Amino acid sequence: MTARILVVDDIPANVKLLEARLLAEYFDVLTAENGFKALEIVANTNVDVILLDIMMPGMDGFEVCERLKANPKTMHIPVVIVTALDQPADRVRGLKAGADDFLTKPVNDLQLVARVKSLVRLKTLSDELRIRADTARTIGFEDLTRFDGFDISGQVLLVDGRGSSQERIVRALKPVAEVTAMSDPQAAIFEAAESPIDLVIINDNIEEYDPLRLCSQLRLLERTRFLPLLLITESGREELIVRALDLGVNDYLTRPLDPNELVARTLTQIRRKRYNDKLRSSVRQTIELAVTDGLTGLHNRRYLDNHLKTLFNRAAARSRPLSVCITDIDRFKSVNDTYGHDIGDEILREFARRIRSTVRGADLACRYGGEEFVVVMPDTDANSAASIAERLRGIIEAAPFALPSGGALNITASLGIASFTAGIDTPEQLLKNADRALYEAKNSGRNRVVAAAA
Repeated sequence: MTARILVVDDIPANVKLLEARLLAEYFDVLTAENGFKALEIVANTNVDVILLDIMMPGMDGFEVCERLKANPKTMHIPVVIVTALDQPADRVRGLKAGADDFLTKPVNDLQLVARVKSLVRLKTLSDELRIRADTARTIGFEDLTRFDGFDISGQVLLVDGRGSSQERIVRALKPVAEVTAMSDPQAAIFEAAESPIDLVIINDNIEEYDPLRLCSQLRLLERTRFLPLLLITESGREELIVRALDLGVNDYLTRPLDPNELVARTLTQIRRKRYNDKLRSSVRQTIELAVTDGLTGLHNRRYLDNHLKTLFNRAAARSRPLSVCITDIDRFKSVNDTYGHDIGDEILREFARRIRSTVRGADLACRYGGEEFVVVMPDTDANSAASIAERLRGIIEAAPFALPSGGALNITASLGIASFTAGIDTPEQLLKNADRALYEAKNSGRNRVVAAAA
């Protein structure tokens, strides 16, 4: 795993020490002697993790961190505060400033490298989502990287083997989260998979049970793979902490717990999850928008081209029937010319609604372009396809299309159908046959269904 790490410290010896440790792990290392230089580097260079000292002249590390986290362009970069300050109040202040971790000098090499690698993995995932969201924005969708919904109370699952520590943790987190406490690890897995959980806190005080086993199982399941995990363990258990971070644990705390630090770290994980959830949701919405016709809500031609190929190949492999219907609104140009494109759009929307009311659940309805629509009918032979097309033709003709300003228009449609038979080798051929049949329906008087010759 390689990544670019920025080390920020005003003491050259500290910079050289951290640089040497990171270079030994094949990281690309940049350095800055103060906060101003660090912000300049981040503004002009892609950085994966920032190791940030607190006590620096001009601008201390707390302010640097706050500025980074307040900037939408840099808020996603993990920040690890590395400092000689070791008081709980300093740790909490750093976490509240947006830091992802707080390491005290002298830094344990194993923990440093494990923490950096863990944060790089998390940022890689976040970066992929952000890139897709940025792509969506450049082609005209909303800015999907903006999200302000972090002030909602979180849902935390606490797995703790002792009632007394459960009570302390629940009490500490009460102002910021609703906590479900459990002592049975297996029951906790089901709870995490079935409930809307923002964070799982795992205390390693469960007798005769390896907490890392629970972490591993949560990372294995699809529903819990991206849940933040926070481990609570004894001070000095470096090997356990390193293994936990390698397994994908997001953060850890050592006993005795400082309630303020517990709250700060919990909020950090909840915020990060909400941000990444928003990005994932936005990516899914972007994909849907990319394959959906904005006017009618039907799938668009891009989706048709890809999905028809899949259905065609499956029909060929299984020797199953497949039929296609292309339908076109009769004399649609005169509707636009007479009533305007706004009315034309309303006709198209209602036409699409009638198609949806006619096709079966397994059928695929798409807007092919302009006033042309395509219905793909898997496992449907020529006779059944003709019946479905005739039903659609009748539904279009049966009731006038209401106009927003009052009144109505009588609309008809012509339809051409084609079925997968010997001699058709590609989905493009199947569509072309249906298009020829549609052309024949138009030329022979419109408002009729014509089947392509077998």
